Amino acid sequence: MNIELIVFIVYLIFMLGIGVYFFLRMRSGGEKDYFLGGRQMGPWVSALSAGASDMSAWSLMGLPASVYALGMGQTWIAIGLAIGYALSWILEAPRLRRYSIAAKDSITIPQYLTNRFLSRSKAMQVICAVIFLVAYTVYAASSIKACGTLFNTVVGVDENAAMYVAAVIIISYTFLGGFSAVSWTDFFQGMLMLAALLIAPIFALALVQSGQGASAMDQVGAGYWKLFTNWQDVISGLGWGLGYFGMPHIIIRFMAVRSDKDMKKSAVIGISWTVLILGFAVIAGLIGRMYLGEITDTSTVFIQMVRKMFPPVISGVLLSAILAASMSTADSQLLSSASAFASDVYKPVIRKGKASDKEMLWMGRGVVLAVAIAALLIASNPGSGSIMDLVSNAWGVFGAAFGPVILLSLFWRRFTFGGAVAGIVVGAAVDILWLAFLSSTGVYEIVPGFLCGIAAAVAVSLMGKAPGADVVKLFDQVRSKQEI
Repeated sequence: MNIELIVFIVYLIFMLGIGVYFFLRMRSGGEKDYFLGGRQMGPWVSALSAGASDMSAWSLMGLPASVYALGMGQTWIAIGLAIGYALSWILEAPRLRRYSIAAKDSITIPQYLTNRFLSRSKAMQVICAVIFLVAYTVYAASSIKACGTLFNTVVGVDENAAMYVAAVIIISYTFLGGFSAVSWTDFFQGMLMLAALLIAPIFALALVQSGQGASAMDQVGAGYWKLFTNWQDVISGLGWGLGYFGMPHIIIRFMAVRSDKDMKKSAVIGISWTVLILGFAVIAGLIGRMYLGEITDTSTVFIQMVRKMFPPVISGVLLSAILAASMSTADSQLLSSASAFASDVYKPVIRKGKASDKEMLWMGRGVVLAVAIAALLIASNPGSGSIMDLVSNAWGVFGAAFGPVILLSLFWRRFTFGGAVAGIVVGAAVDILWLAFLSSTGVYEIVPGFLCGIAAAVAVSLMGKAPGADVVKLFDQVRSKQEI
């Protein structure tokens, strides 16, 4: 137990060291460096950072737990995510990078959506910032909650105390090093997550085949192994993939890649990594059932499997992957919410464009701190729900609100500013209302939210005045441009 704790502490110190390093070498201290790394991210860092910021603790705790408890039908979540992630890299990433540069060198998603229409209105940026702050606070809470569960299960530390320690570390390196620190910590954490999910299930399967598995498998019903269970599972599982088109902390990585050439390499690396992570997360749940049998807390299936098989020093390293998954998502969410408020509300609306680079830097850091504290309060509340519940709620809001609008902005020439605002508001509203009143249907709220969002965006665009010649010209320039 002490050895595992020492491994965790060493890992946390290493993450903090990365933040200090990038704080000391930050070149200009401006918002572009802090929030987008100066658009200088290479293909490996960009790809693994995008993947790691996506695959939060639910990939090692939430998804394996769902598969462990409910069976093969939950595999549709992994299938939907794999398809959605691949399409976002192939269809969305190259054009979003080029368009964000052409649209006044936008460094946040709200800035891009405003500049895409050459609009002077700040309505889009304010609406986006409000959704960002609320949804990211819930999302970050799931990651902080996972850190508490890990420390409590493995080393017996009080869950709330562990959450506070993890939050302090995450805040520190995000606060200091900004996007570069977040991306590089995500890179290392992505490698660790992949190693853990490859090693643990393979060893467990070998032990099951040698006769060391649980004897209670005959109690599992035949339906446990069915991939096609009901239409709701299939639709909802595939619907998870829609979230990738509008997930700000992931698609912001597309905008930070150095060149279109690096974008192609990043796509191959990122898609391959994510498919492996999702596949082995499902396998971990299935093999965990065969190896462990019945356990009380299904969210700890991966933790219990690793601790049962390996000596403390190895289990400590492998279980650090849960810390990696939690921190790599939380840091990206804190930075995205900070950039949304500082760059899209504070500077243009509150300070009327008069804020200096230094002032913007410290405002961003202040928002990081505020959102982290709010997320910590949610995570420490016993009634906040499971890790998977928190993730699915935030994921649904982002995907329904921003997915349709981002896609239409990149591929539809007739799209208007009013249509974009309508799409964001309707998508988010339908998602939240479906969760509140129609969740009993068994259909994940992102599906109706996404469909209603895209319908509202198209309808309002067609009913309104066509975009001006300068907006159309910008669209055509981006579409024809091969390299930026």
